[in-house]
Formats: sequence, C-alpha cells, structure tokens
Amino acid sequence: MKLLQDKVALITGGSRGIGRAIALKYAEEGANVCFTYLSSEQKAKELEQELQAKGVQAKAVQSDASSFTGAEALVAEVLESFGKVDILINNAGITRDNLLLRITEDQWNEVIQTNLNSVFNLTKMIIKPMMRQRAGSIINMSSVVGVNGNAGQANYAASKAGIIGFSKSIAQELGSRNIRCNVIAPGFIETDMTEKLGEEARQKYLEIIPLKRMGTPDEVAQVAVFLASDLSSYVSGQVINVCGAMSC
Repeated sequence: MKLLQDKVALITGGSRGIGRAIALKYAEEGANVCFTYLSSEQKAKELEQELQAKGVQAKAVQSDASSFTGAEALVAEVLESFGKVDILINNAGITRDNLLLRITEDQWNEVIQTNLNSVFNLTKMIIKPMMRQRAGSIINMSSVVGVNGNAGQANYAASKAGIIGFSKSIAQELGSRNIRCNVIAPGFIETDMTEKLGEEARQKYLEIIPLKRMGTPDEVAQVAVFLASDLSSYVSGQVINVCGAMSC
C-alpha cells in the first residue's frame, strides 16, 4: 500500500519548484492531485499529463490563491471533480526584496496578499469539508526567513512568520476534528527564486549552511509526504525546517 493511496491533495502554486516536486511525489504515493497555477499554463498542462501517466487523477486549475472569491471557487471545483480533499498544501508565494528604507507600500502589500492572505483564504474554504469528514492534513509552506528574519526581506519574513502563528492556532482549533496543521520551513532550495541569486550571494549563503549545499525540491517534498501520511498522525502544530542545519 502506498503512503497516500486514494487520498486527494490540493496544492497551490504547483506547476514548478517545490510545488511541482510535491505533486510528483504525492502521485507516486498514490494520491490524486489538483494543483493550481497562475500564468505558467504550458508547464501546468505538461505536469498534469505527467501525473496522469502515474495512474492517478490529476487536474491543473488556473487560480489566484490570494483572491478570497477565487479560493472559494477553487475548492468548490476540486470537490466537484474529486469528491473530497484530504490534504491541502499552501505553497503559493512570491518575493519583492528591498531594504525597509526603500520598500514601497505596493511591495509590502503584494507579498502579504500573496503569501499570507492566500493561506487564510484556502484554509478557511477547506476546513468545512474536512470537518465533515473528520480528517485532514493542512501543510503550509513558510521559510527559515520566517523563523530567523533576513535583512532586505522584511515583507517576506513577516508573511512567512505570520504563516507559522496562523498554523499553530489552526492546529489548536481543529485538532478535536482530527485535522492536523503543520509548517515546512525550507532554507535555500534550488528553485527559480534561488536561481536569481548572483554567484557571490550564492557562495555567501553556502558558507552559512552546515551541509554546504542547497537543498532540492525533492527533499522538501519528502517531508510533505510524511506530514500528509498516517506516519505523522500525532504530529500537528509543528514547524519542520528543511535547511541543512542553517536554522537550529
């Protein structure tokens, strides 16, 4: 029996990077997967076909998780197509880095709206069906920047720290209904975001990572499999750093 056999997972921001890796790992473990994308339609359709080729039901949906009404429509569509949702991965996120002295109101609001409001939107919409089935695993993607902070990323750090506080509260609210909520806080992972780093910045970060390398999306996805499966049935309200000991 596969770890996620016949479960249904909804993953936001699933067409690339960490979200894509989670979708693939979940399909390999037997889960049916619905994932969202915002603009990368070709990549989304290619991933949809790749997931279906693994013998599971898969669907790509264009949706903006930061929209309250959009989140409501998304959950309704997933329930209609799949019948239930067992796992929610709130993965959608952006950066708009700048020193606080120079950061604009728009840069602040855009990051909070996309990174934090989206978690509220999707979680709020998913909890009623999860409560009815008296089971569910919610996994929210934060960052070690949300744990430790980082100069030039006050907006990003605030959004990711907010996710941690939100998740711990939800875990306490919904535990009696057998709904678990946990946080994954990746460090520096080889994704589109980190590819934008210059070589000098890259070397600087490698020096402060005890494992002396960046992580891979697959390594984050393995933790997401654990948190979605019955292997973690008594794990809730926790933050798991996937960072090569960068944050201890």
